Amino acid sequence: MEIRKKYAVRMVMLFMTIVSCSMVMTGCHSTKRASGDKGHVTETVRISGLKGIQKKIVEEALSWRGTPYKYAGSDKKRGTDCSGMVIRVYQDAAGIKLPRSSREQASFCKKIGRKSVRPGDLVFFATGKKNTVISHVGIMIDDVRFVHASTRKGVIVSEVTEPYYERTFRMYGRVPR
Repeated sequence: MEIRKKYAVRMVMLFMTIVSCSMVMTGCHSTKRASGDKGHVTETVRISGLKGIQKKIVEEALSWRGTPYKYAGSDKKRGTDCSGMVIRVYQDAAGIKLPRSSREQASFCKKIGRKSVRPGDLVFFATGKKNTVISHVGIMIDDVRFVHASTRKGVIVSEVTEPYYERTFRMYGRVPR
């Protein structure tokens, strides 16, 4: 009888473990997930409070996640670089044509402060050898997270508060409408 009790207890514990794991793994989400790896955002990206053009820009930018990196590319299936993705997102979501390079995009934008950043604004970095020359761009999805094309991981979501991005940050910009 003692063996049956131990077996029953083990079976109940196994069942509870399986149920707990399945609940965690199949959690219900009505929002999109951000892709990434170490140092990149992996939690749920919430865009429910956005409206109008901001919502269209952020949704379009998030739809590029997982696109492979390709220098001088701007195609969701074949690959993109950072400025190519920004050009296509703004063209497709807002009908706005932007310059091709991140440096030209920075000059095209109105420079804004950190407290003024809204979803859909652009964020610029100097990631090259010259720390004064803008060489990377992303699209803000809230006041901290942005979508961009990483040369190693393709299009991902990251945070401007990560040490690398804090070190290379140059400005926020708002695209004129």
